[in-house]
Amino acid sequence: QVQLVESGGGSVQAGGSLKLSCAASGYIFRCTMGWYRQAPGKERELVSRISSIGTATYADSVKGRFTISRDNDKNTLYLQMNSLKTEDTAVYYCAALCGNIYWGQGTQVTVSS
Repeated sequence: QVQLVESGGGSVQAGGSLKLSCAASGYIFRCTMGWYRQAPGKERELVSRISSIGTATYADSVKGRFTISRDNDKNTLYLQMNSLKTEDTAVYYCAALCGNIYWGQGTQVTVSS
């Protein structure tokens, strides 16, 4: 069983930065981890994913602006978000793909113009 708790969301002006964290209980070092987001009225979408060995992929909309990383010793996943845009406003969810998929409760990111 894996439990995930996100933190680091908040409100920021366009062009600003935020860093999200996802603390996991349970062993995640063999799991692919990911960040997803859901904006009001839209479906949940993949933002970025990182494999157990650190291979990262990104949605085209965030390439060059967001960086995903993981610290397996601390059981923590991160998402550094730079050059934020108003369209990045959403609830951001951490996910662990460990056979089953586990979700965090989400953290709100609001980017204002």
